[in-house]
Amino acid sequence: MKKLFSGINLKWPILIISAIVIGVSVGLLNSVPALFDTTITDIATYFDFWIFCGIFIIMNSKSNKDSALKCFIFFLISQPLIYLVEVPFNSMGWQLFRYYKPWFIWTIFCIPMGYIGYYIKKDKWYGLLILLPVMVLLGSGLSSSIYNLKYSFPNHLVNTIFIVVTFILYGLLLFKDKKLKTYTLIMNIIIMLIYSYNSLTSDSTYETTLKCNSEEVPFNENYKAYLEDSEYGTLSIEYNTNLEDYCLKASLKKPGSTKVVLENPSGEKTYYDLTIGKNTYSFNK
Repeated sequence: MKKLFSGINLKWPILIISAIVIGVSVGLLNSVPALFDTTITDIATYFDFWIFCGIFIIMNSKSNKDSALKCFIFFLISQPLIYLVEVPFNSMGWQLFRYYKPWFIWTIFCIPMGYIGYYIKKDKWYGLLILLPVMVLLGSGLSSSIYNLKYSFPNHLVNTIFIVVTFILYGLLLFKDKKLKTYTLIMNIIIMLIYSYNSLTSDSTYETTLKCNSEEVPFNENYKAYLEDSEYGTLSIEYNTNLEDYCLKASLKKPGSTKVVLENPSGEKTYYDLTIGKNTYSFNK
């Protein structure tokens, strides 16, 4: 296990082939309806698996520059490939790429993160400070995974276990110094406990974006949006800065069928059928 984060000769051909294989595989698996609402879709949506990939690349790089470039190229290849592979299988077609913008921004940030992250290999106290914000980001992923697990158990169980295991692995394997190992493990356990407590003691809801403004489903900030049966959850219209458009956000409480009501400023109402599953839904006029 120790070789996982320092003993692998990560050559450029291996990195590029891995980025292609992972990107294509995640895109294909994410297009299989039977796999919706599982760990596979978690991989395509959340940071947890990609944090692991980033740390793996950093710890097996040869210099700051090597680390920054390899992180950047890996995500520059793998992330758009996921969307590209999904295009033929998704009703949105090429419009899927509107969701790639935030991932591209994170890809750009991989350059400074990969460069700075390499200092973790120096086995000094400041490596712990560099690692802290990444572990906080992973903690937020744990919180989301537990929420999803509560809402649709046993779905997302594998992803939740994966996050907990990686938290422990990072604590045990990233540093060689025994004190740093101890401090990192303690820090990671505290982060896990904080995020786990918040998610375990809160109501489980399915947070998702139902639709964004389009010709088929037009709306803006002047519209009202709500569910015909409020027992299923709540809706809100929010401006998405990444997509530069208004989107219909939903906080869903339980599976079932109801109607989405969009009311324009004149009071005219348009109804859409909404069928809610375990972290899945169908939305039709």
